[in-house]
Amino acid sequence: MSRLLDDITNFIFMSDEPKPSDVILIPGSPKAEHILCAAELYRKGFAPYVLPSGKYSYQHGRFLREKISDARYTGDYETEFEFCKAVLLQNGVPDSAIIREDRATNTFENAAFSAKVLREKEINVKRALLCCQAFHARRAFMTYSCYFEGCELLVIPSDTENITKGTWYRSQHGFSVVTEEIRKCGAYFESCREALIK
Repeated sequence: MSRLLDDITNFIFMSDEPKPSDVILIPGSPKAEHILCAAELYRKGFAPYVLPSGKYSYQHGRFLREKISDARYTGDYETEFEFCKAVLLQNGVPDSAIIREDRATNTFENAAFSAKVLREKEINVKRALLCCQAFHARRAFMTYSCYFEGCELLVIPSDTENITKGTWYRSQHGFSVVTEEIRKCGAYFESCREALIK
């Protein structure tokens, strides 16, 4: 059983060391942890732009304000982008460095619409930092890789929902979330096929 847990852990919870990059990418959510990580990376000079992406989850049809993870950032936000931007502004990222993407309703659209916005702004991305929730790391990397061809993507994860690399399997919630990510990785990867074989 130990090897099985290790294999799942190493697959889902991928992580890289940050390097100077062209942009910091953020898949939207009501969680503040990975947004705070992105703000810190910006303040340290790792990239000149931050691109939060998200309208809201298509499953719910609205921004889930009640799931905001940090009481310091509660507010009447309509989109994940608005929430991300508010957290970034309060943590040292200037408005001029924040690129808007507020239409995405899932991880595919986060990646596709972010790539489109950067092309439209003629920002050539050779390396990007992908700040995401730790349990979302593999799926986010797989999906963004499909739309950022030729770009070095470095995954910078943050623990959320008390789900960590070392303890995810110890709670029912963590176990359920991670095993659902395994299923989603397969479904998303199948959908990425066309982009991968171009």
